[in-house]
Amino acid sequence: MIRHWLKQSLVAVDQLANAMLGGWADETLSSRLWRNRERPGWKQARAALDFVAARLGDADHCRQSYESEARRLQCPPELRES
Repeated sequence: MIRHWLKQSLVAVDQLANAMLGGWADETLSSRLWRNRERPGWKQARAALDFVAARLGDADHCRQSYESEARRLQCPPELRES
């Protein structure tokens, strides 16, 4: 229960950071970094975040965040497409 709450809270903070930086409110900054990974500046920011996340046991964080967003796994099950 606490683990689920913590993960949802971290996703919310990630989405807030993205929105505050001009992105879509329902997308995480991690996902946005992956989508823009080939663009100057974004490439370096993605690499830096993935480096830090890997040290915390979450290797390939930005790609996994993007794939999770694409499958709408951050949404309640009843809102996901089958």
